[in-house]
Amino acid sequence: MILTVDMGNTNISFGVFDGEELKLISRLATQRERTPDQYAIDFLNILSLHSISPEEIEGAALSSVVPELTNILSQAIKTLCNNVVIVAPGIKTGLNIAIENPSHLGADFVAGAVGTIANYPVPALVIDLGTATKIYAIDENNKFLGGMIAPGVEISLRALTNTSSQLPTIPLAAPPKVFSGDTVESMQSGTILGTACMIDGMLERFIKELGQPASIVATGGLSAFIINECKSDIIYDNLLVLKGLREIYLKNTK
Repeated sequence: MILTVDMGNTNISFGVFDGEELKLISRLATQRERTPDQYAIDFLNILSLHSISPEEIEGAALSSVVPELTNILSQAIKTLCNNVVIVAPGIKTGLNIAIENPSHLGADFVAGAVGTIANYPVPALVIDLGTATKIYAIDENNKFLGGMIAPGVEISLRALTNTSSQLPTIPLAAPPKVFSGDTVESMQSGTILGTACMIDGMLERFIKELGQPASIVATGGLSAFIINECKSDIIYDNLLVLKGLREIYLKNTK
């Protein structure tokens, strides 16, 4: 079995693959003050809940956008298995990174792109809605062309409510109509429907610059709240990055 771990600024998503079958998926909060042993205990407990023994884990792949925690999480994973592939410059991915500074590309972009190439037709556009809102492009030759990054839905909403004393915290759900006299529904319209319109507009611009139709795949914890409100034809795959990590592990070990 292969352990795949994607550490973001807010959450750590991880899964265990037995061949191509996903045996478990879980999430932990990203906490910068925790030690390797504390993270290791969490991994062991969750594996135990799913009746998976550490001896069954042959290796792991780790992507991280939190540099100060990468080594800590790597140490935690090594309590489960010795072979840990960390997504970093120099590893095999099969991805041609056609940007000015390839070493600056985030590990989450790399893993998501590899997962897209392995599972969907290219060219492709990938939407990743998490702490940040990201869209990036891959051409028909598996070339990473670049992308865009904007503040994430929850970051934008938190900034709005924290700086406006009369605006409440709201649930992430689409309102019944675009305009409303109700404050909560008005905020939901701006947050959910506004983000959906931004994504549709950016996809239109991406496709125009790409010069041809493309598969469109969405991932990330907040995609489920947004993409149903988009007009574009979007495939939802919340396991995209973990699938990419599995592919990267296999490319670097077999």
